[in-house]
Amino acid sequence: MVVAGAVVGCSTSPGGGSSSGAKTTLNVWYHAYGEAGTQQAAMRYATSFTKANPDIAVKVTWVPGDYSSKLNSSLLTAAAPDVFEIGDFNEGMARRGQLAALDDIYGSAASDFNKADLDEVTVDGKPYGVKMIDDVIMLYYRKSVLSKAGINPPQTYDDLVAAAKALTTKSGKGLFIGNDGLGDTPVLAVLSNGGDLVKSGRAAFATPQAIEAVAGLKRLHDDQSIQLGFTTDWWDPSAFTQNVVPMQYCGLWALPAIKTALGDDFGVLPWPAFKAGGTPVVRVGGWTSVVNAKGKNVDAAKKYVQWLWIQQSDLPKDWAQGYGLHIPPRNSVAASADKLTSGPAKDIVDLATKYGRTNPGTWDTAVSTAFNNAAAKIVTGGDAAALLTDAAKQAQADIDKQLAG
Repeated sequence: MVVAGAVVGCSTSPGGGSSSGAKTTLNVWYHAYGEAGTQQAAMRYATSFTKANPDIAVKVTWVPGDYSSKLNSSLLTAAAPDVFEIGDFNEGMARRGQLAALDDIYGSAASDFNKADLDEVTVDGKPYGVKMIDDVIMLYYRKSVLSKAGINPPQTYDDLVAAAKALTTKSGKGLFIGNDGLGDTPVLAVLSNGGDLVKSGRAAFATPQAIEAVAGLKRLHDDQSIQLGFTTDWWDPSAFTQNVVPMQYCGLWALPAIKTALGDDFGVLPWPAFKAGGTPVVRVGGWTSVVNAKGKNVDAAKKYVQWLWIQQSDLPKDWAQGYGLHIPPRNSVAASADKLTSGPAKDIVDLATKYGRTNPGTWDTAVSTAFNNAAAKIVTGGDAAALLTDAAKQAQADIDKQLAG
């Protein structure tokens, strides 16, 4: 059923029992999820849709590698997908006319969606996507390793720095946050010190509290307590489950694999408050299904998105907890997600409720790159104030373009 795609990745043959007689074929793009079974699930959903709607066939395109770059390139061509997913909703795409408004497919079901998720995809009063899953990202730690070292789970950034240093030995480092030594930590640093990334349409990461917090990340590098260059990046729990590090920044999706490997010998924590007056933070991301406003099959594409993510309940539940583990954005589906109701999974859901933060809708590649490039120079000794001030100017130029449409 799966055949090799030319450049993008892998595509299925159009699914459905009567697909040969379909009048329309939708091309639906997914990034290559790491959890086993996800591609097969997406194909099953497509087949089920076409059985219910024989006039519309669905081709699932599975995109490995740099999904964002491949997607952006494709959207400039006639081969652009009809339906695709995006991580961290980008309101600039809606303002530029790349995404179709979906207010006409929600109906009364809008009230069943988590308000924060619906707000995230709303631009000027209209939703331009349907959130598929919420991904919560926080710190995992090995209970036995910290206990043996006499270290309590870190409650402040000072605690985290001290723990990472104390847990670093000749055979391994204390903390893994990403192969580049940064990952999401510059964002977490700003938010955990009471700052904002973008506020009221203005780049806000060059304030004194933001500068202080990002500059503080240099301490982890000076102590040489963070793992660099592992075989997989922070989103994969292997460094943690293979005893390479006793603390790792990773997501809820990895919980099943971690529990299989370590049993109950782990706990979860938010990224700690930078100092008194700050707040712990857990990052809430996830993926959103959107419709290509410039595609040839907008109505059929809307019908597919509505059928799968709004009209169904078993399939969104399966997608959220059948392969990795995620929080369903729809309240009714989340209420039936039994794997989230106890143990560390429930702890993570509670952390997301209490401390969850999403990136702003204007936090696109250009804005985040300017910020992260500055942070990378800061942790190696660069002037934090000068670098972040310059990065904020660069980011503001892009934000202004986004808001102008």
